[in-house]
Amino acid sequence: MLRMPLAGLVLCLMMANTVSAADTTPIPLATRTPIERQYNVVYAEVGGEKLRLDLARPRTGGPFPCVVCLHGGAWKMGSRKDLSEPFGEVSFGIPGASLIEVLADRGFAAVSVSYRLAPRHQFPAQIHDAKAAVRFLRSQAAQLRIDPNRIAALGFSAGGHLAALLGTTGAAEDRVFGGTLFPHVKSDVACVVDFFGPSDLTLYSQTPGIEEIFFRPLLGALFQDNPTVYKKASPLNHVSADDPPFLLIHGTADLVVPIIHSERLHKKLRATGVESALLSLSGKGHGWSGEDMIQSTDATVKFLSKHLSEKPQ
Repeated sequence: MLRMPLAGLVLCLMMANTVSAADTTPIPLATRTPIERQYNVVYAEVGGEKLRLDLARPRTGGPFPCVVCLHGGAWKMGSRKDLSEPFGEVSFGIPGASLIEVLADRGFAAVSVSYRLAPRHQFPAQIHDAKAAVRFLRSQAAQLRIDPNRIAALGFSAGGHLAALLGTTGAAEDRVFGGTLFPHVKSDVACVVDFFGPSDLTLYSQTPGIEEIFFRPLLGALFQDNPTVYKKASPLNHVSADDPPFLLIHGTADLVVPIIHSERLHKKLRATGVESALLSLSGKGHGWSGEDMIQSTDATVKFLSKHLSEKPQ
């Protein structure tokens, strides 16, 4: 949930130790693909506030499978620029490239999405915005050269929480989670990549300091005063058999979002019959960098490529 400095970062993809079966064989970096970018695209306006996204995709061809990327920052900090602007000397294997640029190099249209932040905007505003972004992209698919039937959600920390909600709250729950924008366009996603996102917010009910700092601004109450909203905001409580495949990535030494969040979500997804893989990184905390980041980029791309090509919505 915490937004880390860009050098070390809540963005760090990772891999190392597998808890369940997943293809983690390294693949060569793609030859640098000519890509094009569109920044500051307004996808919605709510209460006079314009919501924007940044997009990168291969310059020619399409329609492309699309990855909707959601930044971290405890639902009250962070920016889509965390995922659409370069950081460090080597980002995900390509020097000077942002996450969405690296994904574009691998043949995806990748979109970094802004969403309304707490405490000014309380839950479910954030998932309303994430779903509105998916609907916008689907409604503008032809113009954007994306395939409306192949859209994935990917997020880090708080963004991982929102990505997981995108995957677990389908059309049947859109009355609560869908918002009012583009109501006749579906917000389903074909697969989810969740990097150390909290899945059960009720686990924080025994940590009053964290509740006060992070969850009262987001949910408007402490757990003891309104347990219902904590349960409603927890992806774990919305798992169903028709959810898309999940890839969960987590550090075993994460003190901000302990790995039990991903372990419980992984267990429930599999028990419900949903395909789920959990990659855990021994001794790592809430984000990391280096070779693990580069290796896990390959694992992530393989997961996305498989499910955006073989399991359309």
